[in-house]
Amino acid sequence: MPSDTPLLPMYDVIVIGGGNAAMTAALTARETGASVLVLESAPIEWRGGNSVHTRNIRCMHDQPEDVLTEAYPEEEFWQDLKKVTAGKTNEALARLLIRLSASCRDWMKKYGVNFQPSLSGTLHLSRTNAFFMGGGKALINAYFRSAQQLGITVLYETPVDRMEFNGSTFVAAHSGNRRFAGRACVVASGGFESNITWQREAWGQNQWGEWTADNFLIRGTRYNMGVALKQMLDQGADVIGDPTQSHCVAIDARAPLFDGGISTRNDCVSLGVMVNKNAVRFYDEGEDFWPKRYAIWGRLVASQPNQIGYAIIDSKAIGRFMPSVFEPIKANSLKELAVALKLDVDTFLKTIDEFNRACVPGDFDHSVLDNCYTQGLTPPKTHWARPIDTVPFYSYGLRPGITFTYLGVKVNEHAQVYFGGQPSRNLFAAGELMAGNVLGQGYTAGVGMTIGTVFGRIAGASADKAVQASANVKKGEAHASD
Repeated sequence: MPSDTPLLPMYDVIVIGGGNAAMTAALTARETGASVLVLESAPIEWRGGNSVHTRNIRCMHDQPEDVLTEAYPEEEFWQDLKKVTAGKTNEALARLLIRLSASCRDWMKKYGVNFQPSLSGTLHLSRTNAFFMGGGKALINAYFRSAQQLGITVLYETPVDRMEFNGSTFVAAHSGNRRFAGRACVVASGGFESNITWQREAWGQNQWGEWTADNFLIRGTRYNMGVALKQMLDQGADVIGDPTQSHCVAIDARAPLFDGGISTRNDCVSLGVMVNKNAVRFYDEGEDFWPKRYAIWGRLVASQPNQIGYAIIDSKAIGRFMPSVFEPIKANSLKELAVALKLDVDTFLKTIDEFNRACVPGDFDHSVLDNCYTQGLTPPKTHWARPIDTVPFYSYGLRPGITFTYLGVKVNEHAQVYFGGQPSRNLFAAGELMAGNVLGQGYTAGVGMTIGTVFGRIAGASADKAVQASANVKKGEAHASD
């Protein structure tokens, strides 16, 4: 060991990360007495990763439970997940996730997380998703308070820049000249969404010669650089997922590069039409309920020239969606709106006119898959299609907003990381950097928190068992040598 490396204590479990999955793993490992060290790359004021931007968790339940209405059984949850992923999921792990989600809220309450009924603007989620009182920031604060009370050591501003292995066995994590040795490790440090260079390499150039990722905005934390993920992959961990797949939402083009959070999302798409910079539509805006389909729109916009789309609505839509923090572009005529958006006026007017004429009158109801649709139009709008004809008119410019990436490491039901098809005995993963096992593509609201919570608990418990198993082996060896 280099002489300038400080001697630090050996911990039972080292947790890399400081978000929901990491803290869930840390608390679970500590429950049975393991000594736990949390290495959080962010300073204390930015702790919590993407979890601070969350609002809710999707939970299976067979009957109404306080803030959850009606029932949301396993099979329905599975079908919802299967649909949004187009079957690109490990069914065994997905069903394990679903079944264990039923016990998450009671566990979370034990560590200070409170829940509240869904509020207006969260259509269709009161049955499937439980909302955190105070949002994700309150959840993270509750977990860190509990960690302090339980004697978990947390080091802020400690980015792990190297992981030390002996084959597939974790040995230590390095941050600068500090070496943190552990008997087991849970990696829950998120994806690589904040690493623009990696994003650029993954997406490459499109048919117009543009580097697609150059126009991405990162909805979540700036600290998810994918360093631990890359370390594991370089060491030979089995990879899972497509580097271009992610939770990718269409967000306001005026959002900041990092940490815009949910306030930058725009939920008006299903109430109007979306056009690209060429002023033409490119997808069915009314395909399904917004909580199930909102996360496809970032990727759709990413496939358009200049990675920009424009949501077009009229006054009939105002008040029917959660407003953005940014004011929309407003105009008293469609021509004026096209000019304001710097779109070709004739093409824009033709697009809107064709859409308006294709709308079949029906009974508009945004809370159901209604009978307002277009006829003879490509692409169609299959629900909530009403002519855009009521002044004033509004528009939001939207760009791809990356929340988290799906490229990760392959794990089993114990959250063990695979190396060459074999599970590591003491390295576990939870949260975003193993989400690709469940989310091959697509997303449905709240399931990211479900993955982090369920596999965080699994990883924490598995890490503690690995520590106990290692201790028993050493005892056996000591007895054998007596």
